Amino acid sequence: MKIIKPKGPEVFDIELEKDLLAKNRSLAKKNRKRFDRSNILTIDIMGSIGSGKTSLIKAILRRLGMGQKVAVIAGDLTTTIDAERIEAEGARVIQVNTGKECHLDANLIRRAIDTMKLDDVKLLFIENVGNLICPGEFPLGAHKRLVVTSVTEGPYTIVKHPYIFREADVIVLNKTDLAKPMKVNIAQLERDAQQVNPGATFVKTNAVKGIGVQRVIDALGLKT
Repeated sequence: MKIIKPKGPEVFDIELEKDLLAKNRSLAKKNRKRFDRSNILTIDIMGSIGSGKTSLIKAILRRLGMGQKVAVIAGDLTTTIDAERIEAEGARVIQVNTGKECHLDANLIRRAIDTMKLDDVKLLFIENVGNLICPGEFPLGAHKRLVVTSVTEGPYTIVKHPYIFREADVIVLNKTDLAKPMKVNIAQLERDAQQVNPGATFVKTNAVKGIGVQRVIDALGLKT
């Protein structure tokens, strides 16, 4: 099989990519300083469409029972579906629509927090756009990053998309109840995660049923 590999960045992307990523990192640092000044723990939640990011956030919110002391920035291309689902749990929610952009960036987060009343907020979740590629390259200023994957995405997700998993503090494997019908080896996925990012905590969940959610909360250092 012939394989064509890139020889570094494409010429026309070099300057743009360097400027864009550098600017984003600078803004992310400023966001982090704002979170630190306000004593708000911020968690960036990434993962594919349908992996269960929203279901996991909802399950965590139920366990924490913090109401409006938790805020959520929900990123999506055009809809407010996930934001409405999360709002039902009592948290403050703001929707960020990115249009054609495949990820949230630090500037969008800055704009979002400028519009939110965060005076008594203690915890902020950022639900990134469903994507296993772009979000990993754009830090938002969060204190921790969590990646959700699911057995329904197949047995090779982690090895095929290692870069975003390398950015994670916590890796969540969701929908574990479907492993057998999907013919997915959970132990192998855990080994893949360990190889890609040995420093990350690996947690198995069924977010809809609440299984493993407490372990996620513990891995993030949250208090119930």
